[in-house]
Amino acid sequence: MTGPSPRLIWGLMVGVCALAVASSFVMTNWLGLDSCHLCIAQRILFMMLTVVALGAALGAGRRGTGLAGRLLGGLTLPIAAAGIGIASYQSWLQLQPPESVSCVAGTPGLLERVVEWLGQQAPALFMATGFCEDKGLSILGLSLANWALILFVLCLGTGVWGVFRSRPGSEVR
Repeated sequence: MTGPSPRLIWGLMVGVCALAVASSFVMTNWLGLDSCHLCIAQRILFMMLTVVALGAALGAGRRGTGLAGRLLGGLTLPIAAAGIGIASYQSWLQLQPPESVSCVAGTPGLLERVVEWLGQQAPALFMATGFCEDKGLSILGLSLANWALILFVLCLGTGVWGVFRSRPGSEVR
């Protein structure tokens, strides 16, 4: 059975994740959207997926079964799963009645502290100024958190497929 090569699979993931990152910058800056801590965390995860999937594509080897490609491809799975968790939580927050829940807590957690630190280092990229429960922009009836959830699920599925296709003896041509 032939199908797309692991290099192509990882390359598609690189393109989709890089587009997600670029879109988040464009929408934040041009449309004046306020990114929240969860939005920034998702942006960071898409950046990580871009880099790791690029490494998997480059390490896949000629037949697509390179050990480096398999190891890096395997790293996409927990990153995408973390993205699913964060985007799901934000989507849930956005479904709650207005002012009934908030992502703002008295003591910042690890995620908030990391995002705040990154925001101090590179404000244009990582400054969180919004609230996680605000839907903000909707595209085709879905919030940006909903779209991120869909992309993270696709990345997880693509990652599983890419790792499976990268196994020695998987008849990749």
